[in-house]
Amino acid sequence: MKILYQFFLAFNSTWLIVVVYLVKEKFRFNFLQEIPSYYSWVLFILIPIALTALSFLVARKLPRDRLQTTSIKEIELANNNFLPTYLGYFFVSLGINDISTLIVVFLIIYVFTVLSQTLYFNPIFLLFGYHFYFIKTSGNVKIFLITKKRLKTPGDAGFNDLRRINNYTFIEL
Repeated sequence: MKILYQFFLAFNSTWLIVVVYLVKEKFRFNFLQEIPSYYSWVLFILIPIALTALSFLVARKLPRDRLQTTSIKEIELANNNFLPTYLGYFFVSLGINDISTLIVVFLIIYVFTVLSQTLYFNPIFLLFGYHFYFIKTSGNVKIFLITKKRLKTPGDAGFNDLRRINNYTFIEL
């Protein structure tokens, strides 16, 4: 289950490349040909939002874990660290001229996201009120935490109901 979830998270976090390309190319769903094209664009955007919402439901099946307050040594907000990466993805998708190139670029980025298994940053999580943090433990292990909590200092919060995505990535639902 955990591996399938990792593939699903990687897909969700890279799918926006396809959305930007489809909007750029003014692609429309056939059943929406008679109405303005922005209805198709809204559907393109709603698809990754719906898949991200589904990922929260699927995450409930992941193994439980916890992180004690006393083991948190350092907290660093990571929300802004990934903005350059996603802007890069969007600029790449704007430069793609045909569907075959889009498929190749998407697959390359997707494979690297899956294989890196370090972070599963999905900017749509921000729409759901989640924040991303790097947490350094007392054992000097740096983990990636996805939570709705606003963390400032190491002693502020413990995490008793985390879900383990991989050995270094956790989500609190």
